Amino acid sequence: MTNITFRKRIKLSVLVTSLMMFASAFVFTPSIFASGVPLEAAANPQLGIVCMAAAIAFAMGALAAGIAIANVGAAAMGAISEKPELASQALIFVALAEGLVVFGFIIALMILGKA
Repeated sequence: MTNITFRKRIKLSVLVTSLMMFASAFVFTPSIFASGVPLEAAANPQLGIVCMAAAIAFAMGALAAGIAIANVGAAAMGAISEKPELASQALIFVALAEGLVVFGFIIALMILGKA
């Protein structure tokens, strides 16, 4: 694939993702905006902080898992190419790195449970 084709695909991917996010903002808006209740009376500023904390916890877990899987996966593929019998051990190490996402998700659920 040429560099120009790759850039076109990246631009298309960003455009489609942006459009989907914009469309989902209209589809999944809370019903509070449709009700007649004033926003000041219904809004809870602490809920926004709690949701942001949960999102940050999950995002950090996902980013850490991505970095770990990139490094462990590359090393595992190199080890498997030299010794194919190491494939099962390499899979275990990649699965351990994937566990970081689960931990981030659990922490996010615990934060949301306190709200």
